[in-house]
Amino acid sequence: MGKEEPLNRKELVDAIQKHTLVARTDVDKVLGSLIQHTQVAVKKGDRVSLVGFGTFERQDRKARTARNPRSGAPVKVKATKVPRFRAGQGFKDVVAGKATAPKLSPVKSTAKATTARAASTAKATVSRATTSKASTAKASTARASSARASTAKASTSKAASRNSAPKSTAKAASSRGKAKSGKKK
Repeated sequence: MGKEEPLNRKELVDAIQKHTLVARTDVDKVLGSLIQHTQVAVKKGDRVSLVGFGTFERQDRKARTARNPRSGAPVKVKATKVPRFRAGQGFKDVVAGKATAPKLSPVKSTAKATTARAASTAKATVSRATTSKASTAKASTARASSARASTAKASTSKAASRNSAPKSTAKAASSRGKAKSGKKK
């Protein structure tokens, strides 16, 4: 085990893509989003803790007086805020050799299973949409036919009420008069 080149972002994205079988662009977007959200949270002073990996936080350094190493003259250093990373216990154990490192073997090809699931989901969605369209159409037809029936009943009752209009009006007027006279007493 000699000293290897550092793992850069492109290599990390490629390794994650091979391990998860997710599109490279999607892995790059997720990694970029993780970095951006971590930076924004730490800048605000929040702590970002990834269990088993580590914690990112902001450390505030006070203003101080330091010495120039060449001349020994005092130099004023302004107050500043710096990011700090503390490795989690799981990460420390793996690096120290106390725990076994996770295996990074590529995920078994589940393209057929994923495609089958996607196809069945698509079929189910289409059938749900077709069923809802059909039920909506049935409901619309039922509403229209009931509206026609109620219109026919209303016109029949209007014709009947025209013939008996004076009687019902007289009855209604006499009942109103009785109700008013009963209230006053």
